Amino acid sequence: MSAEYRSPFPLAFADKQIACRDCGNHFVFTAGEQEFYANKGLMNEPTRCQSCRSARRATQSTLEQNDGYVRYGNFASFGGKTPRQMHPASCADCGQMTEVPFVPRGERPVYCSNCYSKIKPAREEAPR
Repeated sequence: MSAEYRSPFPLAFADKQIACRDCGNHFVFTAGEQEFYANKGLMNEPTRCQSCRSARRATQSTLEQNDGYVRYGNFASFGGKTPRQMHPASCADCGQMTEVPFVPRGERPVYCSNCYSKIKPAREEAPR
């Protein structure tokens, strides 16, 4: 018995012509791409051609750099744009006031970036 790869989806895929939602040009959604989508559990077909997808990604990355927001994905509020909220804390090592992106609860020490960079290598080497 040969050890051939068998797709968990025995469907026969055929190339499809799809109109891009941005530019309106038609592009081919190949059988191989369809099988890849099926193997990954993706249910929706692509709606943009490769050049429009690339342009959209480039536009989004430049927006992220320019607008000062931290993006946490599509499911976050404001369409994935959430301003990072910083909280004041006192460094456990030097006592200097700093801001951290989490609420300090007092259970664990909070360090400023200088003190954290000094102790960070020591933490990575410690056995768990």
